[in-house]
Amino acid sequence: MNPFDMVKNLKNLEGTMNQMKEELAQISVTGSAGGNIVQVTMNGKMELVSIKIDPIAVDPRDVQMLQDLIVAAHHDAMDKIQEQIKQRSSSLLGGMNIPGL
Repeated sequence: MNPFDMVKNLKNLEGTMNQMKEELAQISVTGSAGGNIVQVTMNGKMELVSIKIDPIAVDPRDVQMLQDLIVAAHHDAMDKIQEQIKQRSSSLLGGMNIPGL
């Protein structure tokens, strides 16, 4: 392969990756647990944006349940973010398989 073609391809890939980062920053998903008793919202950068807890879940005698619901809602949000990333990255990268994405 011509070295100049490789450099050109790398520059194209860099542009595509920058575009993908911009698009991912716009993603927002909400994961939930316990029938929406706990809701966790995350952005495409995998940052926790907000947590909503229904007052019914706040029982000082059962803090463990609330903690478990928060963790479950977080896992749900992470799954949704990862699915969004897969969908958007596959369309941007034209089907190229890049490890870690």
